[in-house]
Amino acid sequence: MTIGYDAKSIVDDIAGIGNYARTLVNDIGRVVPAGTTLNLYAPDRGNGALRRLVTENSHMRFVYQGGYNGRLAQALWRMQGVVKDLVRDGVKLYHGLSGELPIGIREAGIRTVVTIHDLVFMRHPEYYGWLERKVMAWKFRKTCGEADRIIATSECTKRDVMLYGDVPADKIDVIYQSCGSYYKLPEGEKKMQEVHTDYMLPERYVVSVGTVEERKNVLLAVKALRLLPPEISLVVVGKPTPYAERVKRYVAAAGLNGRVLFLHDVPADDMPAIYQMAEACVYPSRYEGFGLPVIEAIQSGLPVVACTGSCLEEAGGNATLYVDPDDVYAMAHAIKLTLKGAPGRDERIAEGLQYISRFENNNVAQSVLGVYDEVTGGF
Repeated sequence: MTIGYDAKSIVDDIAGIGNYARTLVNDIGRVVPAGTTLNLYAPDRGNGALRRLVTENSHMRFVYQGGYNGRLAQALWRMQGVVKDLVRDGVKLYHGLSGELPIGIREAGIRTVVTIHDLVFMRHPEYYGWLERKVMAWKFRKTCGEADRIIATSECTKRDVMLYGDVPADKIDVIYQSCGSYYKLPEGEKKMQEVHTDYMLPERYVVSVGTVEERKNVLLAVKALRLLPPEISLVVVGKPTPYAERVKRYVAAAGLNGRVLFLHDVPADDMPAIYQMAEACVYPSRYEGFGLPVIEAIQSGLPVVACTGSCLEEAGGNATLYVDPDDVYAMAHAIKLTLKGAPGRDERIAEGLQYISRFENNNVAQSVLGVYDEVTGGF
């Protein structure tokens, strides 16, 4: 059998969906039955460093579109033109890894699975322009109609797909994103010192990891900092967006320049040390499809403060503290409860580690293969 994948996120997305897609195809490549071919369809070669994270071999290969120049033409290929390539290559099953399926794939007789990570554009339309929102909503509804089965990365996402897509519950499988034990490995003292010096980290800090965009709501943590002891700083790690400038203006106006550190383009090798030298992690996002940084922080031995309103309670369990995404005072109080010396801190850390064991080295590949088997009637 030949299985096709939408590989745009594999070669273009450095985090989030890209990590999910690369991990999944690599894992599936190791466990698929003999004679199975995996074709990864991408509009171009993308980022070479990301592409090399996927191991091409005799049964897994990239397939790039040909004859389409420009972003619009490539987008149209992903939206519909790729179907001809799938038929040409004898693809029997196609998996949309980033929430989309090409138009006409059902009519072509190809069975389909799609992973939907979140529906931010529907839950929080205020973060999107009118036209962008309309296009995304149209694609979502078309995908729900094309898909034989839908994989949701959390129960929260499943509920949203049912609500906004009018999809029956029995068409959706919840398969959590896999999480290895990488962040559990203690960093050596030398590496800790190097990272501390290279980034000029504060002596005592709370860390927040994720794209610095409005939905992630890091301004809530910055505002809460004013209510915390002056020796506590905030280290924000993530890709900047225009929202980051708004946060930085607030930092300057509030006189917090010496207490808030922004780090961009941090290599993955440095992240464990940054987590492990922190006292706690804050993840004030208004909406997430899974919330991987919560799990990474708990693995690093940190207590976590997150926000209500999406799937973060699924990621962090009862050991994580949750506050309203607009409540500055509740955020400050919760952070105080996570600082060194706070009553119950060690117990929350231990309980968190026990809870997230359900995600660690989770055999997502076998679960996804089970969905494939159901859709195709067996390999």
